[in-house]
Amino acid sequence: MHPVKVDRHRLVKLTDLPNIGPAGAADLRLLGYHTPQDLQAACPYQMYQRLCQLSGCLHDPCVLDVFISVTRFLAGEAARPWWAYTEQRRAQVLQGVGLR
Repeated sequence: MHPVKVDRHRLVKLTDLPNIGPAGAADLRLLGYHTPQDLQAACPYQMYQRLCQLSGCLHDPCVLDVFISVTRFLAGEAARPWWAYTEQRRAQVLQGVGLR
């Protein structure tokens, strides 16, 4: 869902989360997440690595940005577009944070 349309009080389906459409929801289900609440303590870097392992391919790093946006939203941050996390992700990956 587009971040400006997200209602924090109406999180029933995965597609109710910011930046999650049908394809993103399918990725989350593949990872074993079926409701927004299932993602409460999830680590976006581990999610991304596991998705790449399960699907047998290296996904675009923007998928990691989406995972960061979702987990940050569920931790209490405002809903923001996924690309708002790109620079932060790049800096963390360069520092070796998250991806091992």
